[in-house]
Amino acid sequence: MKIIHMISGGDVGGAKTHVLSLLAGLNKTETVHLICFTEGPFADEARQLGIPTTVIADASLLRTGKRILAMIRHDGYQVIHCHGARANMMGMLLRKKAGVPVISTIHSDYRLDYLGRPMAALTYGNINKIALRRFDAWVGVSAGMTNLLISRGFDPQRVYTLYNGVDFSRQLEIIPRAEYLKSIGLSVEEDTVVFGIAARINPVKDMTTLIRAFAAAVEECPNIRLVIAGDGEQEAEIRALARELCPAGTVCFAGWVQQIDSFYNALDVNVLTSLSETFPYALTEGARMRCATISSRVGGVPYLIDDGFNGLLFEPRDVAKLTAHMVYFARHREERLAMGEKLCEKTRRDFSLDAMVSKQKTIYETIIRRAKRPVGLRDGVVICGAYGKGNSGDNAILNAIVEQLHHIDPDLPITALSRDPMETKLCAGIDAVYTFSVFKIGRLLRRTKLYISGGGTLMQDATSTRSLLYYLFSIRQAHRCGCKVMLYGCGVGPISRARNQKRTEKVLNRCAHIISVRDRYSIDTLHQLGVTEPEIHLNADPALLIDPPDTDELRSYLRRSGLVEGKSYAMIALRPWEGFTEKIGAFAATAEYLHREYGLIPLLYAMEPARDEAAVRAVAEKIRCPHLVLSAGTNGAEILALVRRMSLVVSMRLHTLIFASGQGVPMVGIVYDPKVSGFLDYLGQDLYLPLQEVNLGTLADLIDAAMAEEPFESENIQRLRRLSAENEALARRLIT
Repeated sequence: MKIIHMISGGDVGGAKTHVLSLLAGLNKTETVHLICFTEGPFADEARQLGIPTTVIADASLLRTGKRILAMIRHDGYQVIHCHGARANMMGMLLRKKAGVPVISTIHSDYRLDYLGRPMAALTYGNINKIALRRFDAWVGVSAGMTNLLISRGFDPQRVYTLYNGVDFSRQLEIIPRAEYLKSIGLSVEEDTVVFGIAARINPVKDMTTLIRAFAAAVEECPNIRLVIAGDGEQEAEIRALARELCPAGTVCFAGWVQQIDSFYNALDVNVLTSLSETFPYALTEGARMRCATISSRVGGVPYLIDDGFNGLLFEPRDVAKLTAHMVYFARHREERLAMGEKLCEKTRRDFSLDAMVSKQKTIYETIIRRAKRPVGLRDGVVICGAYGKGNSGDNAILNAIVEQLHHIDPDLPITALSRDPMETKLCAGIDAVYTFSVFKIGRLLRRTKLYISGGGTLMQDATSTRSLLYYLFSIRQAHRCGCKVMLYGCGVGPISRARNQKRTEKVLNRCAHIISVRDRYSIDTLHQLGVTEPEIHLNADPALLIDPPDTDELRSYLRRSGLVEGKSYAMIALRPWEGFTEKIGAFAATAEYLHREYGLIPLLYAMEPARDEAAVRAVAEKIRCPHLVLSAGTNGAEILALVRRMSLVVSMRLHTLIFASGQGVPMVGIVYDPKVSGFLDYLGQDLYLPLQEVNLGTLADLIDAAMAEEPFESENIQRLRRLSAENEALARRLIT
């Protein structure tokens, strides 16, 4: 590959480290060329690393653009990669003439880059905002940054994540701790605990909070010291605040540090107080030296630091919390050492320089491949379902469908119809359109190849006729616009009203090409309706394919949710339904039974918080034993991690039972709708009862049976997953 990179050339800090280390790695196997618009240390260091570098310090945008364009055409560069506002502006000007994809790496929140400089924000800041919208793709240096871009309207299918990488192979140059600290003017004793920060002294880094917290902490722990490495426009202000609040000799301003390895080696605790970050090198460089770490919970920081496990987090500007963290580390040496070691291990494993370079190559390959995709032909998939309603189960199923579609074609454009498009974009990483934007959906369908109706039981009128009519209308609209139509691993029924039955039969027979259902109840319902024209297949729910690996992030989620290692839990997933109120006491008694008889801590779970939370809390109020109450987020992996941690699942929610079956967790179903019993019958599981029959005795009998049974056999799980995978094969026939 041939990639040309552009950057102003005056950059320092994380952006400089990222670009130079990335290009040094890429230069080993790819053709790269760096263009700087300023001569100076950045370009000099690039040349020293063997990176082909050209400096174009011409004030004329026209002459500069012509020169770069000539280089691109002469040497056949395939991608223009921009870093920073000045390069972004030039990339925007070159994009059409160059005829190659133009991308930008977002190293920081572009809305905060000129914080405290109103004129620069008005000019350069606004030009940069306009330029970024014109690009073909964007790279965020953390998942937090990519989510920020998506939330601001950038296409999630063209936003990529590339974490900053640390070069663990680089030889360290370290001055002994005491000698180094003395060289910057700080004297320490054997028991001194040194806190430090390396960052620009500007409003975004919020060193005001750092000084105030340290001033409070040093009153409780006189043996602590603070070193600030860096300079910036707020330096005089921060120095004055330190003189005012902190005892003399406890705060050292080291200026811009050259011996960065020696700096972090001298610290006991690395601190970051930023209001905004992407994925700061200040933390990974400190992690390499095994520093204990305290950071504000911003940007991609939580993807590195699992709070309470390998570091401590606080909300931005929370002086009291930062103070408490500093006091804790000052008084607990063993915890400092342990957390520093764990953070080093995670950084080495997940955020190495080699991993960063490899991921960037993959991003380039994807962008180049997608640039060659034919334009003007029918392409892509539209997925319609009950998305954007805050139901984590529906979101998990959408993720499973998207993953299967990307197995067919990794570059396939996918759009979901959603009640909350932003929730869906962030959850699934695909485009989304508001459910009732009829004209926009119509334009979308006229250029789409496949329409999928999928994710749960959409063809039913138990909740309302209106939702059924909407889904039937959408199928008919897709058919009229020339799309192929598939019902994807879904449930069907009950459809009780005669008029609705006739409507459903008519639309499905005329408009659907393939119907794939997840249980025999749905097959029987289709036969009763008289649906015979489409191909009908009995497979399984797509969610059965979801099996996230056990990661630090998921373990951190479980800890934050209140689950303790060594203790056992039983999930009770409830939802409001006719007759539920009369059963609140029975559910509370059942929770106490689980704790009394089996030593399980009941976890009351709201799968769809907007609907379920009131019901869950009504039960929790009556429980007189230790218990947890938890509401689901939008992350399907977190739900699976939670279910996998359970010893038993008792659930009204079908999605929870599906997830439990996929993880081999014993379960008891409470049937409020035939789809629940239909799914369990398909599994060959008979441990369920109607909501109307719920009482402590009936539930206790089923729980005893579930706890006595052998775990759900792995052969059955694999069979269900094979059936679920067949949905992908059916969709492939309609896409290719």
